[in-house]
Amino acid sequence: MINILSLYALPFIIVLILTIGIVKKVPIYEEFTEGAKDGFSVAINIIPYLVAIIVGISMFRASGAMDSIATFLTPLLTKFTIPVDSIPIMITRSLSGSATLGLFTEIAHKLGPDAYATKLCAVIVGSSETTFYVLSVYFGSIGIKKFRYALLVGLLADFIGIVAAVLVCSWIFL
Repeated sequence: MINILSLYALPFIIVLILTIGIVKKVPIYEEFTEGAKDGFSVAINIIPYLVAIIVGISMFRASGAMDSIATFLTPLLTKFTIPVDSIPIMITRSLSGSATLGLFTEIAHKLGPDAYATKLCAVIVGSSETTFYVLSVYFGSIGIKKFRYALLVGLLADFIGIVAAVLVCSWIFL
């Protein structure tokens, strides 16, 4: 039932929007192209923020800081049965989704899909957000420059998501 529902959900929404637009006599094509034009200008406005995030993440990985943090945290994490392989995922998840997925792919290929570290990393990826990316793109696109409290709450939510992922995975998989 859910497969059938998900198969027809998007076409139904599209037909519904078109039908409402026709009933309300909205110039659908003109509104669509106007929205596409606005989307293009937003994309151009957020490019500097995206470049800054990509350069920052690349510098962080290339500097060896991630490896230093992993080495520093290893004794504490092994005490709580958290695999060392999950540290890069925990660090980069708040920064970039694509970098995190790249690291997750490496972990999954290296350890296999049944390894505890792979399962934990998968849950972490699904239970946290790319806070810096979201703040820079969404806030940057509308010109908000002061997002200190949103950053604090976003990082706190990421931390809680990681802790919850560790607790749930250790309860289910260990």
